[in-house]
Amino acid sequence: QHALNSGIRRYHVSPALCQRAKVAMSHFEPNEYINYEKLEKNINIVRKRLDRPLTLSEKIVYGHLDDPAKQEIERGKTYLRLRPDRVAMQDATAQMAMLQFISSGLPKVAVPSTIHCDHLIEAQSGGEKDLRRAKDINQEVYNFLATAGAKYGVGFWKPGSGIIHQIILENYSYPGVMLIGTDSHTPNGGGLGGICIGVGGADAVDVMAGIPWELKCPKVIGVKLTGKLSGWTSPKDVILKVAGILTVKGGTGAIIEYHGPGVDSISCTGMATICNMGAEIGATTSIFPYNTRMKKYLGKTGRADIAALADEFKQHLVPDSGCQYDQVIEINLSELKPHINGPFTPDLAHPVSDIGAVAEKEGWPVDIRVGLIGSCTNSSYEDMGRSAAVAKQALAHGLKCKSKFTITPGSEQIRATIERDGYAKILREVGGLVLANACGPCIGQWDRKDIKKGEKNTIVTSYNRNFTGRNDANPETHAFVTSPEIVTALSIAGTLKFNPETDYLTGADGKKFKLEAPDADELPKLEFDPGQDTYQYPPKDGSGQHVDVSPTSQRLQLLEPFDKWDGKDLEDMLILIKVKGKCTTDHISAAGPWLKFRGHLDNISNNLLIGAINIENGKANSVRNALTQEFGPVPDTARYYKKMGVKWAVIGDENYGEGSSREHAALEPRHLGGRVIITKSFARIHETNLKKQGLLPLTFADPADYNKIHPVDKLSIVGLKDFAPGKPLKCIIKHPNGSQETIMLNHTFNESQIEWFQAGSALNRMKELQQK
Repeated sequence: QHALNSGIRRYHVSPALCQRAKVAMSHFEPNEYINYEKLEKNINIVRKRLDRPLTLSEKIVYGHLDDPAKQEIERGKTYLRLRPDRVAMQDATAQMAMLQFISSGLPKVAVPSTIHCDHLIEAQSGGEKDLRRAKDINQEVYNFLATAGAKYGVGFWKPGSGIIHQIILENYSYPGVMLIGTDSHTPNGGGLGGICIGVGGADAVDVMAGIPWELKCPKVIGVKLTGKLSGWTSPKDVILKVAGILTVKGGTGAIIEYHGPGVDSISCTGMATICNMGAEIGATTSIFPYNTRMKKYLGKTGRADIAALADEFKQHLVPDSGCQYDQVIEINLSELKPHINGPFTPDLAHPVSDIGAVAEKEGWPVDIRVGLIGSCTNSSYEDMGRSAAVAKQALAHGLKCKSKFTITPGSEQIRATIERDGYAKILREVGGLVLANACGPCIGQWDRKDIKKGEKNTIVTSYNRNFTGRNDANPETHAFVTSPEIVTALSIAGTLKFNPETDYLTGADGKKFKLEAPDADELPKLEFDPGQDTYQYPPKDGSGQHVDVSPTSQRLQLLEPFDKWDGKDLEDMLILIKVKGKCTTDHISAAGPWLKFRGHLDNISNNLLIGAINIENGKANSVRNALTQEFGPVPDTARYYKKMGVKWAVIGDENYGEGSSREHAALEPRHLGGRVIITKSFARIHETNLKKQGLLPLTFADPADYNKIHPVDKLSIVGLKDFAPGKPLKCIIKHPNGSQETIMLNHTFNESQIEWFQAGSALNRMKELQQK
């Protein structure tokens, strides 16, 4: 039809082309079709304008431009207006996203969208019991999400269905898709050749409302892979190595694009693992080019029609020959060794062969208390198979795990299939506890009983993140991330000093033996077992559906609009806290037990910055109240300032807000009266979230000026009446002795984002435009 209406030429459209244009995005949305023709058209427009070869990242991003003919495009500089294909939300962030969507007044989402219940299930005694307990405890929240989904046209994956990213890979991601998700590990979908980006809930609301979504035009970092994976080296080791090279902020503002001959030695789910953990280096997202491994996975997950269509458009799903990257890293997979990263940060990389000696030197506990495999990063059929292959060898010699050992299946489909094929049985026999199909300990949903808080200990996981207190709320837990097969081997040995490539274990018969490198099928020989049906389709007409939010609920709270900017400079703000060192979204808005309040802004604000270290006294959750001179908890102090009508600011260090996409880390300071966050640098998602909620994220023009501000000072931001893109703002620092000094602050606001600030929030601005 496009060809007939193009106005350029008229020609016969073959039945094959018509058939090709009717391939559904997923089995769950048979009337929503993949539109490669539009992608192709937009790519051709942009390629002609730029007159150069394009990277794969550019093809898919620019292929989703709202106006490819006129959009200004400069990598790392301009803001792009994009039209993503779909939205995905996990239950902890979906609550606030859907509350904001309800506030918008719109009747239905404009693009295919889904909600996934995976974050609210606490690991305690095993999958079935934990799931029953979660359904009971979270009934109010699950009912809200299910009814809101039904009313506004959003698909609902019930608790027990699995982790959002595994569900997306199995059902929704495909080569060339642009998907945004309210979780920082959304890039997992890049393993199927899609541009999948983690965002805050307000960004998701924009897309669900049919508004073009803004993203700073990303740079592109190329990672050229040569050689071939073999032995104990796994896909996880690729990203562990890259994290060690780029650090937690080295990918900020960039897409990581893997390419080269080594790509074909990695399974599709292995590519997803690599893309998933790209969030830990601050990358906008990560992606692999379409290849036969993706085609094989699409076929096994019932989407051979999508693979056939992708074959027809393959030239747009791989990078152009001669394309240019902003930076290139080269990794020879044949030389890559198994890695383990940590503790306390995911970019502290060590070869597994070295970690025992390093741990002893640094004083880290070498005895492993718990090994944990699974999570959205490593819970595929291949991951479970390789772990089971290691466990089977230990069992054959009469051994079980010396450490406690847990297994988290990524989805109901994975759980059912590993049960059928015997992997789950082997992992249980070696000492493992199979948990629910959910996030569990990876996000702090772990009712851990084997240690006391404050007890120094080591755990090894196949997760993605290992910030202080992340998994069990114990700041003395030394968490290391590695591949599932290495976790399994180390859990059998019980110590970081064991290197499975070279070291021997002693069997029950007293004889020494060496573990062989694991080998397992990347996909089951039979079809996947789908397990229980856990999906709720939205009705064709949900207008009559009632969505209940009780005014007395402690879990859910309807949102009130934030106040508009009063047109004046921000004068004499107090400093709530000057943060020392790393400050992730876990420090700003802790997860774990606080997840139950993710739909109630006032209640969850009681965790504001309780994990951040105050530079004044070196303590967490202890700040000076500038009005009373007494020290107290951060949230209480913020509430006191708000009650007294005093605006306040936060001073932060490097890469402030790294980690999760949770927008609560932006909603909470706004709710409690904060107006400005000044740092040396921001993580991408958090900076955007702050802007969306009407806050001012600003950075020191000279990072050394961080040292000029003291917790007892007052700050004024001058120049807001002339607030404009690229124009720095002045900050006047008033010291207690009466002296003053002025520093300059930079920002990344564009014109529409300035309108968000002036309106009080992006949601307020959306309503203004609707009224006009």
